[in-house]
Amino acid sequence: MSLFLSLLSSLCLSVCCLPPVSEMSLAQRVLLTWVFTLVFLIMLVLKLDGKVQWNWFLIFLPVWVFDGILILMLAIKMAGRCKPGYDPRNGSPDLRLRAWYLTAMLLKLGFCLTLCAKLEKLADVKLTFVCIPLWTMLLGALVELGLNIFPERREA
Repeated sequence: MSLFLSLLSSLCLSVCCLPPVSEMSLAQRVLLTWVFTLVFLIMLVLKLDGKVQWNWFLIFLPVWVFDGILILMLAIKMAGRCKPGYDPRNGSPDLRLRAWYLTAMLLKLGFCLTLCAKLEKLADVKLTFVCIPLWTMLLGALVELGLNIFPERREA
């Protein structure tokens, strides 16, 4: 148990020493994603096996830290469109797409929060209501996929 905590603390220190996300290479971003996923899965397995009696909110902490980083990056990129001299024609994704990404991340966070509240028995909510943010996000992802597969035809 103490080995896991020392590994987790050294991992947090190494993550804090990484360069800013905008300057990271693709390999570093993929590695960071896998590290957060691995830590979450290890904590989840320990909780489900009964080895630790941690709070469910603590188990989901790596997911929330990673999602918080993504939401912060999206908000900064969306706010960058408001600066003077910004030219929207230089190939960056449009605001609608980034707004959808931000909405999807917030729906995912809402699902995780309601799931943890149900697992901790803080709220007596049916599982159907817990999954509504997840289903909404998946339905939006299907719509986005459909829009990408069948693009709008422009008459020239």
